[in-house]
Amino acid sequence: MVDYLKSMQKNNTDFIDYNMYNPFLLKGMEDALYRIVKAINEREKIVLYGFYDVDSITAISLLMLVLKFLNADVEYFIPSQRSESRDIIESDITSHIKYLGPALIITLGCGINSFSEIELCKYMGINVIIADFHVPIKRHPDTIVVNPKQKGCNYPFKGLSASGVAFKIAQAISSYYKMKSINKYLDLVMLGTISSKTKLESENRIFAQEGIKQLKNTNNYGICALLKTHNIVVINEDTVSKLALTVMPTINAVGRMDNAKIVVELFITSDRNRALQISKYLDKELKNSLMNR
Repeated sequence: MVDYLKSMQKNNTDFIDYNMYNPFLLKGMEDALYRIVKAINEREKIVLYGFYDVDSITAISLLMLVLKFLNADVEYFIPSQRSESRDIIESDITSHIKYLGPALIITLGCGINSFSEIELCKYMGINVIIADFHVPIKRHPDTIVVNPKQKGCNYPFKGLSASGVAFKIAQAISSYYKMKSINKYLDLVMLGTISSKTKLESENRIFAQEGIKQLKNTNNYGICALLKTHNIVVINEDTVSKLALTVMPTINAVGRMDNAKIVVELFITSDRNRALQISKYLDKELKNSLMNR
């Protein structure tokens, strides 16, 4: 593993695809990959922890699909309460996550300023990888952090969203396991990036452009179901924005946090009929939400 990482650092061109940057330019990526590979190979329980917006949901879905493909023991957790600060919620750890028995938690789009919660996880024997894009208030000592905005990170583009950071982690994982189809997940990355309202420049522009191309030939049953339910035939930035935002009102509606979990299930299901059922359910929830305003 060490020799592999050294070779990757020497040859950044191995990751130049669609003019994207080498994921190992992100500070903490080497350590993150080492820990994730250990968890995969030793069948340790991994829990992906993210929030209830489309960006975080697509980040969770992307890594769920990648890790499941590699036969990892992985689950995800989405809080049932709001947290505008995007901190990990302590009661989630003590009342829910600990019973899943994880050896590793990967946060997606959150956790960069959750200092006491990370210490609690350490006390419980749980390793944490923080994959976030929010501005940190201070440094996390002895914790693996992948965040282009952290101090000392020389990654050329600082505007990645949660799905963008998740994709960079997926690129690193795929390079180690010699996965050749990682770019098929760019449709999810594109949906997350566009919904996050981050500027469509640099890599985000690439995610949007290549994601739209991938969307036209997507093999994600959930995305196919959304396209069918909402009668989207022409794929462009306008219709993609509509697609990304169709699930947001139901997720944000009061008392409907569970819809975020349903959307993850939509994006990771391998059952075409189940995907269509979920998509129709979400459409019904959206219409009910609008009627009750």
